[in-house]
This record gives sequence, C-alpha cells and structure tokens, in this order.
Amino acid sequence: MSGTLAKAAAGDRVVLVVATDGDLGLTSSDYRDGALGSLGARRLRELQASARAIGAADVEWLGYADSGMVGEVPPDPPDRLRLLRADPDQVADRIAAILVRERADVVIGYDRNGGYGHRDHIRVHEVTRAAAAIAGSPRLLEATVPRETITRAVAFARRLPGVAIDVDLVAWQRAFTPSAQITHRIDVRRQIPAKRASMAAHATQAAADDGADRTLAAFLRLPRPLYYLVFGREWFVDATGSAASEQGSVAGSGPVSGSVAGSRRDDIFAGLDGSRR
Repeated sequence: MSGTLAKAAAGDRVVLVVATDGDLGLTSSDYRDGALGSLGARRLRELQASARAIGAADVEWLGYADSGMVGEVPPDPPDRLRLLRADPDQVADRIAAILVRERADVVIGYDRNGGYGHRDHIRVHEVTRAAAAIAGSPRLLEATVPRETITRAVAFARRLPGVAIDVDLVAWQRAFTPSAQITHRIDVRRQIPAKRASMAAHATQAAADDGADRTLAAFLRLPRPLYYLVFGREWFVDATGSAASEQGSVAGSGPVSGSVAGSRRDDIFAGLDGSRR
C-alpha cells in the first residue's frame, strides 16, 4: 500500500501504526543479533526509513513482539508480549484511541487472509476492524492484491534468469483476495520512486542464507518498466460496513463488500466530506 500512502501524504497526514517488531521474521544470519542490535530493532529502524520515503508524518509501534509464522507461539521476551498473547480487545482499544486522536478519515488494514496468511497479520486485520468500529471511522479499507494477479506475477518472476523464489504457489492461491471482491484500484505509477524506495528500505525482508531469493528481493530486481507494470496499481476492499457489524468482537472476519471490475473506485477519499481533517 506504500504508493497509495505516498499519494495521500502529498496533501494529507499519514500515520503508520505497526503492531510488532518482526523479531521472528525470516532473514539472513548477517541481520541477526549483533553490534547493530536485534532483528526487531533493525526492522523498526527500517520501518522509519520506509515511512520517510513515502512522506508519512508519524510512526507508532504498539510495542508487541512477533508471534512467529507457524507452530507454538514462542515465550515472550522479558519486556513485552507477543501479539497473539495480548488481549485483542485491549489492542483494538489502543488503535481506536489513535484513530480518534488523529481524526482519521480513512483506516487501512490487512485483508481477511492477512495478505499471505501470517497469523499476526490476521490478528491485525481483526483488531483493526474492531478499532475502526469503536472509533466510528468513516472508511475502512483493507489492503490486498488480486489473488490471480499475485500468483501470476510470482510465477513469472520465478522464470527470470538468476531468480529462485522459494514460494509455495499453491498456498498463495488461497491468499489475498479474489479479484471479484476488490472495490478500489489506485493508480500509483507517479509514486513509483517513493514506493520502490519504501520497499528497498526493508533490507532484512529481502535477505536469506540459502541462496534462494526472498520475494521482495526478486521484485526489487525487476527491470524498471516491468516494475511499473507490476506495482503501478494497488488494490483494496472496502470493509466499512463489516467493521460496524463486528463491533464488540474481533473473533470473526465477517463478509466483505463485493465489486465488479468495472465499478472499482480510484480514490480512497472519494465521497468523504473531510470534516474530520
């Protein structure tokens, strides 16, 4: 969503709220604990650099630790909870307080699959829906990619010379959002330099020890014309009504708004009066 955020930041205040520090994420051994600090600390610094690239006004870390992708949730670090051990209602209340303070017109969270399915992403999807309902936010959008588009893009990238992306395409065929459910398609081609810089700031997300490419690394090596083609648009699902229907519970993902390609909107602020800004 960084192109959309950069587009918004040209005239509006954009605030990023991140739940965890990503300390259990995949990376190379070069980025593990060392002189420059833990992986979590490095990733928070990368987030700040990424935010600067898109012109975000502020970044807030809620202070939780990464829960890990699969398996039993590891023990908590001495100074913080892993996100999946935090009370979801309390997390939602904290996010809602930020939305009220910022008088947010538009809230953007993850789609119901948490993108590619990370369990912390799914929890963020749940608590963001609850927070938007508590705060009475005018619009809740969920960042996603047409499932059909992302699987084609990864399959194509894997065929490029020198690229060896270790991705389970079968799993990705169940991730993100079917094209028919997407309500917004935003043209961010003019924001491509900011978007590429934002992606490149996350160096630890592109690194691995085994010689296989992380998906981010492969995408950043795409020739510029192909990069524009792949990343020149961003997609969202309007879940505003779903947020209202789920107030008081973050357990379910509920329905999402449907759409057909011909009626997709191209402005995340369209129809809002801006009185909260």
